[in-house]
Order: sequence, then C-alpha cells, then structure tokens
Amino acid sequence: MSLLDPQAVYALWLRDVKRFVRTPSQVAGTLVFPLMFLVFLGTGFSDAALPGIPAGVEYIQYLVPGIVGFTMLFGASFAGLAILGAQDTGFLKEILVAPVSRTSIVLGWIAGGATTALIQGSLVFLIAIPLGFRVANPLLLPVVAVVLLLLAVTFVGFGVALASQFSDTQGFGLLIQFIVFPIFFLSGALFPLSELPAVAQYLGRVNPLTYGVDALRGALVGASTYPLALDVLALGVSAAVMVAVGAWLFGRVESV
Repeated sequence: MSLLDPQAVYALWLRDVKRFVRTPSQVAGTLVFPLMFLVFLGTGFSDAALPGIPAGVEYIQYLVPGIVGFTMLFGASFAGLAILGAQDTGFLKEILVAPVSRTSIVLGWIAGGATTALIQGSLVFLIAIPLGFRVANPLLLPVVAVVLLLLAVTFVGFGVALASQFSDTQGFGLLIQFIVFPIFFLSGALFPLSELPAVAQYLGRVNPLTYGVDALRGALVGASTYPLALDVLALGVSAAVMVAVGAWLFGRVESV
C-alpha cells in the first residue's frame, strides 16, 4: 500500500465538494454569522473612530478581512463533521478497510474541506464589496488566495484531528463552538489585540487565525501589524503541524 494514493484523495475531495454544492442549507448556515457581523458591525461602526485601528482605515475595511478569516475558521473546522457523518452512514468503515493509506484518506478530507471553506470565504468577500469594502492593491490578490488556502488547511486539519477523537456529532459540534469563538475573538478580527489585556494579547500571538487575519489586512487593506512574510510563514507552519497531527490521530482510528 503506497503512502499516498492520488485517486483516493481525488475521490474523497470530489465527494465532499459535491455534497457541499448539493446542500444549499449548509452554505446558507455557514454564512449567517459572518453576514450578521458584516451588516451590524460594519454599518453600525462605519463612522466610529475605534482605538487601535490605523488612521485612515474605515472600520468596514478593517472588519472584512477578520470576517473572511472567521468564515474560513468556522467552515473549515466543521469539516470534521464529514468524518462523523461518514461514520454514521458506515462509509468510514468501508474506506478504513479498503487498501488505501490513512494519509490519503486524511488528505482527501482536508482537500475537500479546504475547497468548501475557500468557497465560503470567497462568497463573504464578494458580499462585502456592495457594503463598501475596497481592495487596496488588486495585484496582491494571489497572496490573498495563498493565505486563505493556508487558513483552510490549518483549520480543516484541526477539525479532522478533533473529529477523529469523537463518536457523535453533537459532542463534536458543542466542543467546536466552545473552541471556535475564543479563537475568533482572540485573533484581532473585530478589534485590535493591542486593546486587550496582556494575557489575551499573548494568547492572540499563538493563535494561527491572528496571522491569517493580519495577512489578509496587509494584502487587502495595506494595514497590518506584522510583516506579510512573517504572517505567511506562521500560517505555513500551522498548516503543516495541523495536517501532521490530523493524520497521526486519524491513523489511530479503529476500522471496526
């Protein structure tokens, strides 16, 4: 059995993408929270001078990269539900006993989850444009795509790692919500980390989403806390770690 089976990876990726496209309720459900933040916060604080936000940057400009990052986190982390859904239907047992490496299975699920998360993030970005969001430098859009991909891989890997330790969707869903929102609020997505207590600032510095949001702001708005190269490097490391952890934990899942 080879370590990587491209056909198996492609089959799992295609299965996830088809299931996502064929369930409009899932698409709508994952966009509800981001749109609420965009509409209510983006318009409510449009003329406010909030502390810590760079001079000359409107709040909608500051907010959109954070909400796109949150969408990636929310959608990608819940990709772990695909594993539990496959377990309930018996599909997981079938692929675990098939002559396919666990690494190929994990990579297929990560590829599918990352693709669906990218679709959701792109939809939020497009919806934000009529609300007043403007891209400062369109030439940096390829960098934005790389950042979104690294964010998606990081949190899909996280979702797969976590889901591999659960046997029911309810417990997984509750725990994900307890984890996702602290990660979101400690990323600087809604307000600068510099305005938070020292402990919260420290937690923000070890949060992968912090670097994703900062990179998106740097590329889309031209206002970031860290150098863009540092943000991308931190995301690359977090993506590699999460994929490795997800593959290792999933490799311990029993086939019966």
